[in-house]
Amino acid sequence: MGILQLDFVNVLVPAHYLVLFSRLGPYDRKRVNELVYQGREYIEHWAHEASIVPTELWSLLAYRRAQFEPWKSSPIMKLPSRESYLKNSLEQVRSQGPITAQDLPPVPRPAGKPGDWKKSVGRWALECHFGNGDVSVADRLPNFQRVYDVPENIVDEPHLSKLLSKEDGQRELLYRAAGAYGVASLHDLADYYRMPTREAAPLIAELLDEGKLEEVSVESWSETAYRRPDTKVPRKIEASSLLSPFDPLVWFRPRAERLFGFHYRIEIYVPADKRKWGYYVLPFLHNDKIVARVDLKAQRDSRTLLVLASHEEPESDTDTTSVALAKELWTLARWLELDTIKVTRRGKLGRALAQACRTRERT
Repeated sequence: MGILQLDFVNVLVPAHYLVLFSRLGPYDRKRVNELVYQGREYIEHWAHEASIVPTELWSLLAYRRAQFEPWKSSPIMKLPSRESYLKNSLEQVRSQGPITAQDLPPVPRPAGKPGDWKKSVGRWALECHFGNGDVSVADRLPNFQRVYDVPENIVDEPHLSKLLSKEDGQRELLYRAAGAYGVASLHDLADYYRMPTREAAPLIAELLDEGKLEEVSVESWSETAYRRPDTKVPRKIEASSLLSPFDPLVWFRPRAERLFGFHYRIEIYVPADKRKWGYYVLPFLHNDKIVARVDLKAQRDSRTLLVLASHEEPESDTDTTSVALAKELWTLARWLELDTIKVTRRGKLGRALAQACRTRERT
């Protein structure tokens, strides 16, 4: 992994914690914050989306900071005193940091459209400074609120002052993406750090010429694939993992379809009566196939893991899938300090999974 994408939707657990759980199993979530915000090895940065990345990527991503523009929907763009407010908010970070958005003087929010996300103007201002690199994230509070400070207090030398051209930075990012993916198409590699394919293509050609990448063919892929010459190919894969919607294994939907024949879309923003699979659906990886998907919710007041729907994928074995999935669900429930699992009958896997979970509980 080269990136840990941040997402704080807390239906189950914030998604970036689940990405690590998928690889490590149960772990102490507090250690993530200690590692990222109390050490100097990692920073938050716009990379794929808002992400945790190694600090050494600061110089590689300089072109992203240089190209940053506030979202057109940002209330900052409608603020009559925008320039002075941005200037004053940055000066406050420099003189008083680390600070949160609540430490900035409040200003009335410009009128917006119904349904707009009602973040404060101060938060929008600090996120603007974060995007262009004038501030960085020093910490996260228990409610996940960002604490901002100047990069000089967060990013160590030589990363802070190292200068790279846009092309040199992008070339190294593509090389790192190839290492993270193992095997990937042009579109896969470009998407990893959200790079236009027209910019990625000539840089991949240079990596091929330098011998840092090689072309390979993948059965059923119509696109040319690439890998690093030092890539190790396992004899077999033995794994069982529930995957976050923002896991690098499935976040680029065309790649998930090519690798697993798995069509995946997040339905959080789909009206309830139009959802096909559920609100917060996680794919279930067993060995080298995605064999099921489950709609999960942590009901914390009753200390229950709710399985609102469970669907098996075509050609999966119901008995094998339900037993493996039940084991993983119980591991997840105990990690989240939940005492019981309740499986509804929605989905073709529901009956078998409910029985497997009851059997697993007794053992």
